[in-house]
Amino acid sequence: MGRDNERGAFEWEWAALSEEVLRGMADWRAQHPRASLSEIEQEVDARLAQMRARMLERVAQQSAATTWRLKATSQEEVPRCLQCGTPLEPHGRRTRRLRTSGGHEVQLQREYGVCPQCGQGLFPPG
Repeated sequence: MGRDNERGAFEWEWAALSEEVLRGMADWRAQHPRASLSEIEQEVDARLAQMRARMLERVAQQSAATTWRLKATSQEEVPRCLQCGTPLEPHGRRTRRLRTSGGHEVQLQREYGVCPQCGQGLFPPG
């Protein structure tokens, strides 16, 4: 997929997520006509935290770390073991589950590497 196509898909997805939050808030407000400003703020924050987690997941999946094995053109580009500095050997794609600061789970598909020297496994950052 070309860079312009990726950007267009990302912008479309962002617009769809934003619309989902706005519609959800309109529905919530109709169901809670007497909600205080504090209650409204809490609901907005909860919905934005969910949207933020989905956006983090999407943006993180665009990282070169997701396919470092395929994109490395030289030994210098291969991630190295944090303990001994040896270049990692690829051990397939795995799902990494992380928590955002808002407490939402984000799942990232990443290439996983193992150090042939010391056996340390690593999801390269990025």
